[in-house]
Amino acid sequence: MKYILLLFTTFLFAQQTKFVDFKTVSGQLSLNAKEKLVSGSVDYQFEVLKPIDTIKIDAKNMEFTNVQIDNKEVNSINTGKELQIIGNFQKGKNHLTFEYVVKPKQALYFVTIENSEVQIWTQGQGRYTSNWFPSFDDVNEKVIFNLGFNYDSGYQVISNGVLKNKTSNGNLNHWQYEMKKPMSSYLLMLAIGKYDKKEGTAKSNIPLEYYLENKDANRFEPTYRYSKHIFDFLEKEIGVKYPWEIYRQIPVRDFIYAGMENTTSTLFATRYVVDSIGFEDRNYTNVDAHELAHHWFGDLITAESSKDHWLQEGFATYYAALAEKEIYGDDFFYSKLYDTAQQIKFASRIDTIPVLNAKASSLTFYEKGAWALFVLHESIGDKAFKKAIKSYLKKYAYETVNTHNFFDEIKKVSNFDLGKFQKTWLESTVFDTATANALLSKNKAIQIRLEVDKVKKTPLAEKESFFKKTLESDVYYSVKQAIVDQLENEKYEAKKTLLLIALKTNNIQVRQDVATTLSKIPEDFRVEYETLLDDKSYQTQEIALYWLWKNFPDHRAEYLEKSKNWIGFNDYNLRTMWLSLALSTPNYTANPEVLVSELIAFSSTKYEATTRQNALEKLIAFKIINDQVLSNLVGATTHHMWQFSKFGRDTIRFLLKKSEMRASFERILPNLTPDEQFQLNRLLKEIEK
Repeated sequence: MKYILLLFTTFLFAQQTKFVDFKTVSGQLSLNAKEKLVSGSVDYQFEVLKPIDTIKIDAKNMEFTNVQIDNKEVNSINTGKELQIIGNFQKGKNHLTFEYVVKPKQALYFVTIENSEVQIWTQGQGRYTSNWFPSFDDVNEKVIFNLGFNYDSGYQVISNGVLKNKTSNGNLNHWQYEMKKPMSSYLLMLAIGKYDKKEGTAKSNIPLEYYLENKDANRFEPTYRYSKHIFDFLEKEIGVKYPWEIYRQIPVRDFIYAGMENTTSTLFATRYVVDSIGFEDRNYTNVDAHELAHHWFGDLITAESSKDHWLQEGFATYYAALAEKEIYGDDFFYSKLYDTAQQIKFASRIDTIPVLNAKASSLTFYEKGAWALFVLHESIGDKAFKKAIKSYLKKYAYETVNTHNFFDEIKKVSNFDLGKFQKTWLESTVFDTATANALLSKNKAIQIRLEVDKVKKTPLAEKESFFKKTLESDVYYSVKQAIVDQLENEKYEAKKTLLLIALKTNNIQVRQDVATTLSKIPEDFRVEYETLLDDKSYQTQEIALYWLWKNFPDHRAEYLEKSKNWIGFNDYNLRTMWLSLALSTPNYTANPEVLVSELIAFSSTKYEATTRQNALEKLIAFKIINDQVLSNLVGATTHHMWQFSKFGRDTIRFLLKKSEMRASFERILPNLTPDEQFQLNRLLKEIEK
């Protein structure tokens, strides 16, 4: 029923765009972080193309006043989902004005930090901008947005387009942004926070802006290491100049996804804000390239329906892979394609939905869509592919597109059998392994990788010399990782020599695979395994510290002393691990209460959801549970990230199985916020049943 309703709604909107064309919108907005409110005045310029009696704007849970067209009061209906303006609208230009206020339930988030500081940011795709700004859920309605914001002068305020002016009025600043070209409403954005900013310029003279929180100012270089390189590469590779006036990148706390390509201003998760060590495990390069590629494939030209979503995600994924190829080389590019091919093949056993289907999985839209483009690119040749892409982007600029539009441009440059291609890559759920392997085998590292995979079921004694020779060669590291992975279930004595060779490669990724696959460490391998603690990788250090601590109780104090000042990524993975191990080691510390207090602090709203959950899991596992821990746990249930809120609810359900815990939760109830009280009361009543 829900799916049918969605189609019906889209149909209605498709009808409206034939009758009414919204051209531009100006908005002057204020945000109240304490009350979590957005309010403002809005002015839409629109043209009636054919006579119509009702004009609709999506607006979720909003209150409206002074609804006027051309400065005259009009009849309007607020359904709670739409603002409907009733009248006898004839062909011609009009402007609609109104004021509104809303407490957004989603799409705009107020993230509390500490000392009353906040970050405010938006996520329109999949959440609908109409939760915070009256706009259009239908991507086919493209509008030129010009928004202004009043907010506390201690904060940066960033939105789409060029900052035309910034004025001060006491403790408030007014930021006025302006765009020249239209876009779909889901790409409208706002980010407010305390940021440092660095500026640069692309080869094409497009202004580039990079933001980081003040506390992360020393992480600019590793976080944005390849950002300008990627921008310049994509402009050249795509062959069409970046279609907007400026490009910004802003990390935000507790972001729902890895990144989002809001026009002119990409938001991304703070997990990608890294130092030079963190860069080895968790860098921003791929997300950076993916979201920038969307500024052509998604923002400039937008898929007209979910069925053609691969025209956005498949393209962004493929061009991100090409950018990584430019930076990291052919072996990286082909190895990644090989890995995604394995993922797609494995998923296809149960995934029966193809690329050209609105219900396709992310893996299908993104990775299989990218694979389809790789096959097409290789099949018609680089020159023809680039010519078609350039023509496609220019012909449909600032419009919506479908797969046939793209194919029409391919037909102009090649006689390639697009019918067969569509059936094989876009309509079938079977992965064309033969074609994929033929293309991948152009790369020497993949030739060896295929040989490694062929001997998966061969006894180790028969393939040992091949593995030894490969590990000692200069072949790409992913091939060596595949060998280490094959060794995981072999007996230690049989694989010891190969593991030692793997460690001696001095490749961080290969050594990390050894750390991961050898959880039971024999005494005669301890010294070699301990060298992993010195690797320049926070991920490797976390894995190695845990398994060494677990396997060798007599050396625990030694490992804890070595790692006592480790912090790790910006989610404090090493510090929280160290605290939990120190508290689990008898007689290690004379002041366990200090360590407990620090671990509890990591579960508070001062930190992001991943850090909070990590700390809460450890506190509950060690049975370190006081009123503050319980309050922080209840706080998780109100969080906008569903994974964290589900963790909070499930953990409370588990604890409530013990009657004494019920009394503890009831004791803290009066001191919780109304939202927290609501969630806890619901869980208490659920247990009663």
